[in-house]
Amino acid sequence: MKIFNNICNYLSKITTIDKNIIEVIFLSILIFLLFAFIKFIAKKIIRGKVTGRGEYVLNQSFKVIINAVEVLTLLLIWAEYIKNLFTLISVLSAAMTIALRDIILNFFCGIYIKIKKPFKVEDRIQIGDIKGDVMNISTLDFELLEVSTKDDNGQSTGVVVSFPNSIVFKDPIKNINRGFKYIWNELVVNICVDKDLLKNKQEIYKIINSIETIKSIPIKMKNQINEINPENRVYFNKYDPIIYTKIVNDHIELTVRYLMHPKKSRFVESVIWNKIYEAYQDNRIDLYLKS
Repeated sequence: MKIFNNICNYLSKITTIDKNIIEVIFLSILIFLLFAFIKFIAKKIIRGKVTGRGEYVLNQSFKVIINAVEVLTLLLIWAEYIKNLFTLISVLSAAMTIALRDIILNFFCGIYIKIKKPFKVEDRIQIGDIKGDVMNISTLDFELLEVSTKDDNGQSTGVVVSFPNSIVFKDPIKNINRGFKYIWNELVVNICVDKDLLKNKQEIYKIINSIETIKSIPIKMKNQINEINPENRVYFNKYDPIIYTKIVNDHIELTVRYLMHPKKSRFVESVIWNKIYEAYQDNRIDLYLKS
């Protein structure tokens, strides 16, 4: 303790900084090191006990708690200097004030995201022209693994996009997974106008209903909507696949509408087209192929 006091006295003389402030700075550094060690040990313990999604959830929960304790501890240590610190901040330049305002806003928006949950990890959301799967939500920002927006069935581009938490109050956020997991997907099949319409529609229905992924979703969707309705009024009058008919110039446009998980829709659409092509080769479907 005597050595510590001597060091603080020496630093105070050569820096002209108050000895008490130097002591508090040293104590703060020790607290940072202590909490860093606790986080390291906890990470090792969690990794040894839990794997996969459970490890991520436990890590995030522990991180929020330990960071809060760390901040509170530092606030207690610096309590008598906080007033002077705020006075100092008040006279800083306008640019610094704006920067601090944004940090504080992002922090409280992070709390809002955790409590209100406009989206959560693994949800697919879209902000402006950027669509992606939520990878991580931290104190000040969140990250998306971007997916292509060239079509509705976008796949990962491998690009990670970061957004400040405050964007939840600035821009509308489209959550594709909010409430229930499934979305309506549509696929257009063009048929020759002079062919048997009923036969072609029956063949397409047969193809759609032969895909187990599509066939099992309507029941799941009904159950999810029943769970959601006590708090949010959501209503669909049809859950099973349906085909809409439209005559366009010299062909018939059949729009196949079916429920699908957004992250699997491109794969399922490819399966459907493969089956339609096989049916066309076997003369069971009369595709219109003219440009």
